[in-house]
Amino acid sequence: MCIGIPAKVIEISGTSGKVDYQGVKRETSFLMLPDVKVGDYVILHAGFAIKKLSEVDAKETLRLIQEMVRVEKELDG
Repeated sequence: MCIGIPAKVIEISGTSGKVDYQGVKRETSFLMLPDVKVGDYVILHAGFAIKKLSEVDAKETLRLIQEMVRVEKELDG
């Protein structure tokens, strides 16, 4: 299963740059979001920023992902 994850834009150079996903920095293409700015939150999928989202929505989505990971570990352990 593939999912898009929220990440914060920290650097832009042309149509590419970097995002921060909970402390992990990744090279990203912004070809699909030409109006993105440093500080914006985006959904990252397969190395591409595919959608902008609010900081509130990004943080809530990250919280839910962390909760899913916690529950999965409990079920496995």
